[in-house]
Amino acid sequence: MKFRRTLLGLAAVATALGMFSSGAMAQAAYKPEYKMSLVLGPPTPWGQAGKIWADLVKERTQGRINIKLYPGVSLIQGDQTREFSALRQGVIDMAVGSTINWSPQVKQLNLFSMPFLMPDYAAIDALTQGEVGKEMFKTLDKAGVVPLAWGENGFREITNSKKPIKSPADIKGMKIRVVGSPIYSDMFTALGANPTQMSWADAQPALASGAVDGQENPLFLFTVLKMQTVGQKFVTTWGYVADPLVFVVNKEIWASWTPADQAIVRQAAIDAGKEEIVIARKGLVEADKPVLKDIAGMGVTVTSLTPAERAEFVKATRPVYDKWKSTIGADLVAKAEQAIAARKK
Repeated sequence: MKFRRTLLGLAAVATALGMFSSGAMAQAAYKPEYKMSLVLGPPTPWGQAGKIWADLVKERTQGRINIKLYPGVSLIQGDQTREFSALRQGVIDMAVGSTINWSPQVKQLNLFSMPFLMPDYAAIDALTQGEVGKEMFKTLDKAGVVPLAWGENGFREITNSKKPIKSPADIKGMKIRVVGSPIYSDMFTALGANPTQMSWADAQPALASGAVDGQENPLFLFTVLKMQTVGQKFVTTWGYVADPLVFVVNKEIWASWTPADQAIVRQAAIDAGKEEIVIARKGLVEADKPVLKDIAGMGVTVTSLTPAERAEFVKATRPVYDKWKSTIGADLVAKAEQAIAARKK
């Protein structure tokens, strides 16, 4: 009996030591530095999202979690559509990523690229901050990452070097650079344009040389990159799609952190997302839209569509909307449409 008690005592000590050592190992498993992928760096709102998040995490964890920003998709050989796969595989530890760039791997994210689904910022909020946003996070979790918060790249407007675009007829035959997601090729083909898929790194010289006539992106990019210098003399605000951003962490990295640090990283992402959305919308939510004035001041012709003009584009792209509804999931699209219809304006 005495021998048995001794053995039990030794087993208890071993168990305690095992628990201690596993806890110590979990703490010791922290990397000296974590890699965060960003397609765009500061000073863009997207880049700011990553910087704010990294700074908050470092401060709130007293330096236990140090994050280094890798803007310009440097971790994935310049191909932004490979970012999600690299996240799952652990090539990237964390990211603030685009729903567009991740949509080839997660088809439901194409919801945000449905042409003319979201007419205003209240519509974006109705999706990301409501039941649709929660459902998207469950989908991303199943796809192999830990989603934490929403940010925003913004409404995507079209620019070109040829003429003002006021109708589908104006865009016919234009070579337009689009992101590597098939729904964009479908949309611009439906409008009679010649869509060309290429990374942003390749797009800038293509625009400068005239090999490509135009592109579509949030307007902050126009001002940051001074796109009038690469021939983009015409801007049309049509708000045909918006591009939310998602703050995520690789699952193995997430599991290596203590629950307390996980909570810190999650809250830091939420706080950074809220702050970044304000930055992304600055100059565009105000009645006089100072960003448009700034762009016009660069010698650029800015065209804002009337409701009737916009309706022409909606009609021309409706077959694309209907085609993609089944790919994304008819129930999810219906839920999104209902949330937008019920939004607070």
